[in-house]
Amino acid sequence: MAALDEPLKKILGGTTAKVLAEHLDLHTVGDLLHHYPRRYAERGELTRLADLPLDEHVTVVAQVADARVLKFNGGRGQRLEVTLTDGSGRLRLVFFGKGIHKPHKDLLPGRRAMFAGKVSVFNRKLQLAHPEYELLDRTADDGDDAVSAFANQLMPIYPACQQMASWKIAKAVDAVLPSAQDAIDPLPESLREGRALVPLTEALLKIHRPATKADIADARARLKWDEAFVLQVALARRRRAETQLPAVARTLAEGGILDAFDAKLPFTLTEGQQKVSQEIFDDLATEHPMHRLLQGEVGSGKAQPLDALVLTPRGFRPMGEMTVGTEVVVPSGELAVVDGVFPQGEREVWRLVLSDGSTVECDDEHLWIVGARGAGERVLTTRELRADLLGADGRPQWSIAAATPVDLDGGEARPLDPYEVGRALADDGGRVPDAYRNAPLKDRLAVVQGLMDAGGEFLRSGTAFRAAPAPLADDLAWLVRSLGGSVRLVPAPGVDGVCDVAVALPDAFPPSRATAPTPGRSPGDARFRRAIHAIEYVGRKPVQCISVGHPAHAYVTDHFTVTHNTMVALRAMLGVVDSGGQAAMLAPTEVLAQQHHRSITEMMGELAEGGMLGGAERGTKVVLLTGSMGAAARRQALLDLVTGEAGIVVGTHALIEDKVQFHDLGLVVVDEQHRFGVEQRDALRGKGKQPPHLLVMTATPIPRTVAMTVFGDLETSVLDQLPAGRSPIASHVVPAKDKPHFLARAWERVREEVAAGHQGYVVCPRIGDEEDAPKGAKKGAAGSKGAAAKASSPEDAEEKRPPLAVLDIAGQLTTGPLDGLRVAVLHGRMAPDDKDDVMRRFAASELDVLVATTVIEVGVNVPNATAMVIMDADRFGVSQLHQLRGRVGRGSAPGLCLLVSEMPEASPARARLAAVAGTLDGFELSRIDLEQRREGDVLGQAQSGVRSSLRMLAVIDDEEVIAAARDEATELVTADPELSGYPELRIALSALLDDEREQYLDKG
Repeated sequence: MAALDEPLKKILGGTTAKVLAEHLDLHTVGDLLHHYPRRYAERGELTRLADLPLDEHVTVVAQVADARVLKFNGGRGQRLEVTLTDGSGRLRLVFFGKGIHKPHKDLLPGRRAMFAGKVSVFNRKLQLAHPEYELLDRTADDGDDAVSAFANQLMPIYPACQQMASWKIAKAVDAVLPSAQDAIDPLPESLREGRALVPLTEALLKIHRPATKADIADARARLKWDEAFVLQVALARRRRAETQLPAVARTLAEGGILDAFDAKLPFTLTEGQQKVSQEIFDDLATEHPMHRLLQGEVGSGKAQPLDALVLTPRGFRPMGEMTVGTEVVVPSGELAVVDGVFPQGEREVWRLVLSDGSTVECDDEHLWIVGARGAGERVLTTRELRADLLGADGRPQWSIAAATPVDLDGGEARPLDPYEVGRALADDGGRVPDAYRNAPLKDRLAVVQGLMDAGGEFLRSGTAFRAAPAPLADDLAWLVRSLGGSVRLVPAPGVDGVCDVAVALPDAFPPSRATAPTPGRSPGDARFRRAIHAIEYVGRKPVQCISVGHPAHAYVTDHFTVTHNTMVALRAMLGVVDSGGQAAMLAPTEVLAQQHHRSITEMMGELAEGGMLGGAERGTKVVLLTGSMGAAARRQALLDLVTGEAGIVVGTHALIEDKVQFHDLGLVVVDEQHRFGVEQRDALRGKGKQPPHLLVMTATPIPRTVAMTVFGDLETSVLDQLPAGRSPIASHVVPAKDKPHFLARAWERVREEVAAGHQGYVVCPRIGDEEDAPKGAKKGAAGSKGAAAKASSPEDAEEKRPPLAVLDIAGQLTTGPLDGLRVAVLHGRMAPDDKDDVMRRFAASELDVLVATTVIEVGVNVPNATAMVIMDADRFGVSQLHQLRGRVGRGSAPGLCLLVSEMPEASPARARLAAVAGTLDGFELSRIDLEQRREGDVLGQAQSGVRSSLRMLAVIDDEEVIAAARDEATELVTADPELSGYPELRIALSALLDDEREQYLDKG
């Protein structure tokens, strides 16, 4: 009997062992025993031919419907065509030349057999060319024991390859199956009994040769636990080992850059951000390396249009006139100076319409301090308010309190008595002069009292000024709001341009000198809050945000309190810099690295200019490092890092190069981690004197089970995943080869979006330089002559065609369907300045269409872009398509994403595209992606694909098993870290963690 580590060559012979090793990665008896059947066919069961996947090697059980020999090439050649059926569909087999004689004799109508081969398409019909087959219903007279071998049994269908059919693998398994008795059971006996799991030996016998379906269920349940438990023990030991590693504790320092930065912020952190920030700072303060995964949108600027009004001591001034040092009024009535101005380019702008008819404009990210009926105050974005504007009763549910009234002085003379000015205005209906608007409280109140005494009505039900011309009504409303009161403008019936103005003021400001005020109204009265009635789309406008040097981090704009948000990761980096360390942010593309660098320096202002003329005394230097930087700038950046002059560096893969040295690397922030391999992350982490802390960020939704398994040694924090209220994105698959007119219509849709004032993207997989083409591939051809000869189906030829390229497609579009539009290209080989220039022009609407590679996948934010056409969409993964699609639908107008593919309808690639088109739910798409790609080698470098260390466990389906195994493993490792009481488990762990995986896990 062979031991489980016995080479297969000794048991099966050299030829069979070589095929199993080269094509299925099976080398030992144990490997083959753990090569489980994919499914089982029952005697008499017909596999559904209608569900066969294109381009995959399959094994089917079916019946011959008919067979015929056809001649071609003038009778010189002949082929055998056999049609199979199963009641759900039909499948054609084809054999050529001398290879037709045996199948012609064997495959007679009515015969049943197992067939194995690669599914292809010819003349729009599925076929298997030269498949292998095993007859299942020969008689005993034929001298074949197939009937006895399969009678009344569940037939295992193994994952196979072209060189080794399923039934041949089954025979190889038969040869090694007795060795299952030597299998060492890794599960502790108490766990096995507590979970009612069968012994491992029994599970292996039942999975390969089940007598009943219950046998299969028992075996699968046990084998899933093996994989989940051993993996979770490995991760639990890794988590424990991390706590034993030395690291520099990065504790927060008072009075440092972080405090100065926070003081500049014109907002209070939201509850979610405070929670996540605290988790990060707690981790950084420990003397072992932080390993934290941060999911979600991690930062953005909240802004107002340049023509929005900001209240200053001299009256309202436009946002565009704000400069550092400008005095503004905060909601409490105090004065503070603007200590930061952050231009944000052009953005989509929205208008909040309040119950008194007043309005205020802002971007979708703007934060508002709002109150709800019967509840306290909350901080919500414009987007969140849009998505949840009305209560269940259909009434507005959010309101904004008035600002505290303050004295103003516009510096103009007020020669007339303000009360008499009001009385005169009531008679002639003119406008209130600016000198009496931007005036002390007593003067503004006097104007209101003069107006009301001359033209108002004072009733028990309230106070009103009747039939005021609209301009005067607006001025009166403005004055009342400036006094902390509320107003309501009602158009007078039957008269255009005339309003009745209902007025309510706090007790401190009686609306009349002649009539006693109604008592009981204080500034905090709910009647002085204004409900948000509607939020309207305005359009694109230049915007900016400001920070105010006041603990409230707020200012008054048209008497509405607003706040502002920033990056959680940036605060973590500043905390590390305060502790004497350096922080590095690794971004996947130059475009994103440049955006991060620009955003960070704008947000920090003079704090990002440490050591520079005009920089803050407590500041640090923020440098950018990318592969295409000029030599002089690169030398300076490297010098700033090695000397410690630069506390923060943002860069691409260039950060990993050997020449890059740090003075004291304390924190590594990896943005969009799914774009980086473990080796790349490890190379950057290895640049610290001691292991640096690690913060991994991703905006891609990760299901809980994947986080538990793939990121099992990372603690997880989640910010709001998908922004509520984002405009919908319609997605459609465009079958370019089957229906060329669909592609023509796609370009028409792009032109229609541009005609409507919007912009679009066209994404291609390749740049188009000759060096970028696959080796051996000829442009526009299927490949070499030999390859072409083998291309027996359209999808074969489609796969061999080089991916469509940016430079080619851009040229075709500018002279063809998009002729006359302003088209530009963007790709990774352009000079940084050129890339920046293209993105700037596109963001400024100076371009209509951007033809680009995936450099736009993350970090590019142009809300006016509404259309995206992805060429050769089948060449991209599900997550990548979802990320790309997220570049449109970011403004008020709906987004459109067209997935162009030349793959046939029945192909897996088309099924994948249909799944992407069918949902915008990132979590659902990540599930689909995993179901189609498998989990990849969770503990190895092959992070997706068939080489998975999980053979039975499906991460996406077995959440309960994984969660339970994690709990059991954590408890066991806590009690016995060295597993000294579990020798069998240690052996299984050694088998799982070969040298390569051990290194991988150490690098984490």
